[in-house]
Amino acid sequence: MADVNRGNRPLSPHLTIYRPQLTSMTSILTRITGNALLISALLIVWWFLAASTNADYFATANAVLTSWFGDLVMFLSVLGLWYHTLAGIRHLIWDNAVAMDIPTAEKLGWACLGGSVFLTLVTVIAV
Repeated sequence: MADVNRGNRPLSPHLTIYRPQLTSMTSILTRITGNALLISALLIVWWFLAASTNADYFATANAVLTSWFGDLVMFLSVLGLWYHTLAGIRHLIWDNAVAMDIPTAEKLGWACLGGSVFLTLVTVIAV
């Protein structure tokens, strides 16, 4: 028969002692940046569609994307793009069963984070 006393059972003890790991956080961040890049791509498509429609509509879309908020979104999009790219390369390395030990995996995680910041700054300064 089914256990009818489900509400009174204790929680698993790992919930109180678990410490998030860098590899799990960077994996979650990869998924978040992938979804955020989809939204950024939709904004850029909106800008292109407005450019092909009429001048007034393009003026509205251009005002949004060239405002401080649009600049912030595009800057974060470049950061997300670089991070997502580097994390994808890291996963390709792991798919070959290379660098799977914990110290090397953490170094790759820090390399993804630091490399994405560095490459974003290089991209923004160069353009």
